[in-house]
Amino acid sequence: MQKEIIEELSEAPEEIGELEERLIRVRRVFTVVKGGRRIGFNALVVVGNKNGWVGLGLGKGRELLLAISKGRREAERNLIQVPIVNDTIPHEVIGKFKASEVLLKPASPGTGVIAGETVRAIVELAGIKNILTKSLRSDNPLNLAKATLMGLKSLRHPQEIFKLRGKGEKIEYRDT
Repeated sequence: MQKEIIEELSEAPEEIGELEERLIRVRRVFTVVKGGRRIGFNALVVVGNKNGWVGLGLGKGRELLLAISKGRREAERNLIQVPIVNDTIPHEVIGKFKASEVLLKPASPGTGVIAGETVRAIVELAGIKNILTKSLRSDNPLNLAKATLMGLKSLRHPQEIFKLRGKGEKIEYRDT
């Protein structure tokens, strides 16, 4: 029954549309070999359509552009849908991943995005316009980004909760 409800409320991935990309972090990494050091790159990329779909990817490569393109491809494969109600999230949630925790709270219209650099990139590409966030533990960009996605993934739309509880009433929200 839960699968039917989720399928009913979610759009098909083909209807995502144009994805926007944002680079969160680029790192130079060195591999020590017999002849010296070899340089490589790590790129943390987030993609989203600003209409409820967002994904995160980490790309690694010997060249910077190769790492960025690998990160984008991985982010496109890892897209998730975020329920948005009145330009904010439906309820408060804490996302956890390893040593990072991030608190995501809905905000009233006109508040804007109150977030750090990493969380801001993800939330804006998801299409959330009003939100309050707080990084509670580690501020490692990769773990913080994954914690943010875990929090967004655990959000439930109010209509989905009503159907799971067997309630017939519908609350009217302006869905975006």
